[in-house]
Parts: sequence; C-alpha cells; structure tokens
Amino acid sequence: MHDDGLHDRGLAFDLATLRSRALNPRLERRGALRVLAGAGAGLVLVACGADAKTATSSSTSTTSTTASGAAPTVAGATGVAIPDETAGPFPGDGSNGPNVLTQSGIVRRDIRSSFGSLSGRAEGVPLSVDLTVVSASDGKPMAGAALYLWHCDRGGGYSLYSSGVANENYLRGVQEAGSDGQLSFTTVFPAAYSGRWPHIHFEVYPSLTEATSAGSRLVTSQLALPKDACDRVFATTGYEQSIANLAGSSLDTDMVFRDGYDTQLASVSGAVSAGLSASLVVPV
Repeated sequence: MHDDGLHDRGLAFDLATLRSRALNPRLERRGALRVLAGAGAGLVLVACGADAKTATSSSTSTTSTTASGAAPTVAGATGVAIPDETAGPFPGDGSNGPNVLTQSGIVRRDIRSSFGSLSGRAEGVPLSVDLTVVSASDGKPMAGAALYLWHCDRGGGYSLYSSGVANENYLRGVQEAGSDGQLSFTTVFPAAYSGRWPHIHFEVYPSLTEATSAGSRLVTSQLALPKDACDRVFATTGYEQSIANLAGSSLDTDMVFRDGYDTQLASVSGAVSAGLSASLVVPV
C-alpha cells in the first residue's frame, strides 16, 4: 500500500522546506512542525478507535445576503485559511513525474473514467464532492478560481503511478468555481489504505488558465472523510481491505490530520445505495 507523505529526502530537504515556509506566511505553522517532526523521527502509526470528532463536520456552505452590489459571504468560512499540506507522491501535476493538468480533457466534472487515449473506469460507491472556494480574509466566494482534485481508487491505487493502474488517469480532474465559489466533482468513494485516513487531495489555483498550465498554486491541501461514512461504504463489496486499514488508523494519529482537521473534515450526506455527497468550504 501507499505512504502518502513526503518521501525521505534527508535533513537538507527538510530544512530547506522549513526555510521556505518561514518566508511564506500563507503556509501554516502546522506544516513547519510536521517537517521538524519528520526530520527527527519516523511516523508512528497508532491503532486506535476514531475520536467522536470524526463523525460530523460543520463545513457545509450557505450564502448570506448583503446589500445590493456587494459580494455575499459564505457561512463556514472561519477566517482561517485551510492548511497547506503535502501533495503526496502521486500528484500527477508535473511535480513528481506525469502531468495531467496540461492535457486536453482534464477540465471535467465526472472523473470516474480515464480520458484522452485511455479508457479505464474506477468502480465504487458514487460520491459527489461539492466544494466552495472562498477568501479566508472576508469569506467571499472566489469566482473563477480553479481546483484540481485527485484521490485513490477503491483498491487504494493512484492512477498514473500504482501497479495495475499506471496506464490510467481516472479520478483526476479540474473544475472552475462559479460566481458563488462553488464547484463539484462526480467520483467514487476512496479506499482506506495502510498508513492513511481516507482522504482526497486538491490544489487551488487563481484561475483555470493557471491550473491547466500547471502554474502558480494558491494552496495544496487534503479533505478528510468522516468515520461514519467510511464505515458504511467499507461494508460494501470491493472495499473489504479498507475495513482493517481504517481500524488501524484515526484522524488523531494520521500523519496529515493529527495536528488539526477542523477546516478539512467534510460533511457527508446521502445513502450508500444512491450515492453520497461530501461538502466542504475551502478558505484560501
């Protein structure tokens, strides 16, 4: 299975990362602490039950009304930017091998199938990922921002990289936020693989042009899925290996979420039989 953290690149890499974070105020203190911890010790995975905090999230978005001509604010935007996280070893954005961002067909809502000359399709419980991109400073929607989203499949593999799916590019796509800051992807519920809590990766770009040219990113982060939804999905056919992997991890020990996940825990609704919907406000 996969270790979705930064590969061990040595102390020099860790210190360089710290210096970069110190010079960039957008990168959270939590990221710097993670690098320090990684430089001194390996990740210890603790098998324990998930905390009650994993069950629910208040990150659903609603829009408040304002005076005529003023942009509305979005409820759930706390004024704290979503943390900058590792993209992991399977980003597909050109930073570690293949780059799908510059390929024709990457801008799409339904990401379950491969695109271009590839034809594979990811199977699993249907999931709609509904995100609202807002300015962390004032809670206003970031119309025109673009978001690149990717995650593992039902078996825990990442297209473009993992054995058996290296020649696929499914479960990757880009969407542009509307005037309300909202965008949505149709996908499948990801697996829990060894060493990580179930999650979805994303990168936010200032525009669709920046995203599809693999340009400057505003933030790279991850969305966490609540335990109750994971339990329901993993009880279905095809997710059998996720049951043990989920039992061996928790949000409070996960290498990414263990230092706080209040702004990253999605709210999930719906029924497994008809498909689920995960919602999150993304303050940038």
